[in-house]
Amino acid sequence: MTRRLLSAIETVAAIFLLLIALLTAGNVLMRYAFSTQIPDWFDGAQMLQGIAMFWGIALATYYGTHIAVDIVWEHLGAANRRRMDLLATIVTAAFLMPMAWMVWVKVAGTGSQVTMDLRLPLHWFYSVAAVGATMAAILALARLGQLWRGHAASTNPKDDDLSGSAHGS
Repeated sequence: MTRRLLSAIETVAAIFLLLIALLTAGNVLMRYAFSTQIPDWFDGAQMLQGIAMFWGIALATYYGTHIAVDIVWEHLGAANRRRMDLLATIVTAAFLMPMAWMVWVKVAGTGSQVTMDLRLPLHWFYSVAAVGATMAAILALARLGQLWRGHAASTNPKDDDLSGSAHGS
């Protein structure tokens, strides 16, 4: 179950990154070949990037692969490393839970806002991003539970303490 969920989250993030690349490349092609641009390409790229970021944050949180400076962590023993990982995950979860809530508040407050050219409702984009933010908060709590039990997920299936929890395996 965990492997499928993580694989689905990774797939969602990858699809939205692909859509950003296709939209941007398509717009450049249209601009140079036909002297026109794709309607709402900039707003669309912004919305797609927000979605990809929230879903990507969910994965980075679960695997503990956020960009970090490990100057102190490198010099600690195993027990203190675990304590520092627990503290960092608690802080991350304490940030992600209210953030996910506030993204849902933003979805509820969107009302009838639409994009400029195509008049696409913004709540579609915000809702998908909000689900990603919620997944990030849930996976932060899952990581906290694993660290508490002395386990941690890894992006490398061979290093993973939890059977089947690494993506792509």
